[in-house]
Order: sequence, then C-alpha cells, then structure tokens
Amino acid sequence: MTIAYLGMGSNLDCPYDQLTDAIREIESIPSTSLIQVSSYYKSRPVGPQDQPDFLNAVISVETDLSPGQLLDFLQKIEMQHGRKRIIRWGARTLDLDILLFGDRLINTTRLVIPHPELHKRPFVIQPLYEIAPGLEIPGHGPLKNLVNFINTADVQKVSH
Repeated sequence: MTIAYLGMGSNLDCPYDQLTDAIREIESIPSTSLIQVSSYYKSRPVGPQDQPDFLNAVISVETDLSPGQLLDFLQKIEMQHGRKRIIRWGARTLDLDILLFGDRLINTTRLVIPHPELHKRPFVIQPLYEIAPGLEIPGHGPLKNLVNFINTADVQKVSH
C-alpha cells in the first residue's frame, strides 16, 4: 500500500458540494482507502482573474493502485462532475491532482509527481501542512520549510 496525497479544487456549480461529493467518490475507488481530509480553503484563482474564487482541499489515501491507475479513476470522477479542459487555469467544476505518491518521482508525458506546481501554491501547501506537517516533499525538502516561504494571505480556511 502506498500513501498518496491528492489536491482538490472547484470554483463552479457549488464548489463545496463538488469537493464533498468527490471525496465520497474517491472513497469508492477500488483498493483505495481514505485516510485524512483537510479543511476547505478559499483562494484567488491562478491564471485568468475573471472567474470565481476556488475552494481547495487536500486528502490522503492509501492505495494498492499504480499512479496511472489512480489517475484514471480521478479523471473519470472529474468527467462525471462535468470537467471540461478548455482554458488552462480556467474555471472548473472539479480538479483532482495527484500531488505525491509515496516518495516516488515520476516524470512522464501524462503524469509528473511530485506535482510540478505543488511547492509554489499556498492553496495546496496550507491544507497539505494541516494533514501532514512532517511530510518530506521529494526534491523540495520538508513541507514545514515550504510553509515558511509562501504567502498564505490570500488563502482562507472556510470549514473543517
């Protein structure tokens, strides 16, 4: 079994419900168990600013799936939520990303782990730190060090 950390985000069609429903759907992925769920955090969008703020969270799961198999399930869940990939960093009903998969380093055309923007995104670092403060980020060091170097002023906890 491998512990994976997943980033979640939504800014369309009732984001709170999108994240909450997606968590339930992730719990039903075969050979995968939910471990922890962070609080939900509101943040400004990355990219085009003419879209609603995002609601974000991070969850941890334990899985026997390969990273590619897990990605397949996550993309299926995104599609069930009406995800359309039209504009990079555009508004979306649901975005699910594999942030970390154990201590694996993966760099393929389909999947890069750790997620290439993880260390730059306060809306990922803050909820990840909430559920795994002692985590080491391959290639970036201790998560606690990253927390000290990001600006979290635009990230607000909205629920627990």
